[in-house]
Amino acid sequence: MTDFDRLWQTLADELKDVVRRYRERIATLPVTTKPDKTLLTAADVEIERLISDRIREFDPDAVIIGEEDGRDDERAEVADPGKLLYVIDPIDGTAEFVRPDHREFGSVVCVLREYRPVAAFILAPEMGVGGTPLLITCDQPTGSVRVDGSEIGQPSSVAGPRWASVTRSSGTEPRGFESQLQAAGFQLKTRTTSQTMDMVRTAIDLSPYSDAVPTHFEIFYRTRQKIWDGLAGICLGETVGLRAADRGGAARVPVDVATLRQAEPTFDSTILGPPEAVEWFLKLM
Repeated sequence: MTDFDRLWQTLADELKDVVRRYRERIATLPVTTKPDKTLLTAADVEIERLISDRIREFDPDAVIIGEEDGRDDERAEVADPGKLLYVIDPIDGTAEFVRPDHREFGSVVCVLREYRPVAAFILAPEMGVGGTPLLITCDQPTGSVRVDGSEIGQPSSVAGPRWASVTRSSGTEPRGFESQLQAAGFQLKTRTTSQTMDMVRTAIDLSPYSDAVPTHFEIFYRTRQKIWDGLAGICLGETVGLRAADRGGAARVPVDVATLRQAEPTFDSTILGPPEAVEWFLKLM
């Protein structure tokens, strides 16, 4: 067990109870809309505070970037490469979280060492079979990926329909490549739920662990991706041998320090998939 495994288990144990408490009263939970049109609840704030507190107990020198930290200034503290950087999304998929009949949401942490993702924690409290919790962790240096504590092997070919996650903001027009993907035999997911869970399903075939549909994507693409929506998925993907790139084909990591210094750090674009699929998609675009 790594040091991070102990942190991850602590978070999983506590977060399951917090999420359950909020979901039991979700119909009466106040919801506000942030300037970027995403949703915010008291659950987002409490969960981010809990995760931050546990990280600081584990690593007092941690540099933390949280989605709900309210920063509007430059993050000068990220310029120290000697400290681990923890990126938190307390609830990735809040729009799903506030709907009692939906379950594609989760709490996410990614750890960066010298601006490269090295470990990730993804707790999807209701994505398991029958709405049970699903915990995915990875350790990039050792190549370890675990689902509910059990090590999984390298991905293999997945039978069934070919899916691509090419989500876009609500109300935006279809992009030209979407029809080309469909012509190539892909089914498309264009409605945004949890970007992290889509990236998880690009890296792992979740069919043994989840009854959510689809259980696997062959390619993931998103523009204007906040780093807390993408880094854990990138860490998981690269751990299992996927390629993470921007739409120009450049490697998505290491993360540019100038990006991390932003009040709301954002990638211009992220593509994730097997190297040959990413290369094909880049040419398609």
